[in-house]
Amino acid sequence: MSAPPRSFVRVFAIPSALAALTTLGLLTALLGVGEWTSWLALTVPIALTFYCLARGRLA
Repeated sequence: MSAPPRSFVRVFAIPSALAALTTLGLLTALLGVGEWTSWLALTVPIALTFYCLARGRLA
């Protein structure tokens, strides 16, 4: 049996949020707006990637 088709929003919601968070981090680092904001915004996608790799969700 094949899996049911997924909606566009369900497929791209998390990657879009991670892209927005990364863009926010890069812009705040470039503009020097907030040191903690840029570090946090750039660390979350990396930490989430390592978490998913450790759990075996990405292959």
